[in-house]
Amino acid sequence: MKKIEAIIRLSRFEQIRDALAKIGVRFFTLTEVKGFGLQTGHKMVYRGSTYDSDYIARLQLDILCEEERVEEITDTIVKAGRTGEVGDGKVIVYDVEHIVRIRTSETNAEAI
Repeated sequence: MKKIEAIIRLSRFEQIRDALAKIGVRFFTLTEVKGFGLQTGHKMVYRGSTYDSDYIARLQLDILCEEERVEEITDTIVKAGRTGEVGDGKVIVYDVEHIVRIRTSETNAEAI
């Protein structure tokens, strides 16, 4: 079992969500996150004062899947999320030891 974690642009979420749906990914967890990286933040002006925002707003998708689907899912996220600009995001894949669905006590692949 694997966990795919993708940090993506807010503006690319709908394209990624739709592309994942086309390959049968029906479940993921979505979290709003802030990050700091190569892309710089933007300046905000509030009541005449300028504020620098060093943190960039992004979304984090967490997807649990069987090992056989990792390449297909990561390729789909990369293709749908790529703009070619700095700040497109990252995809990280983790090993998962054990999954249990609380409602039914199903484990691993059945729990997804």
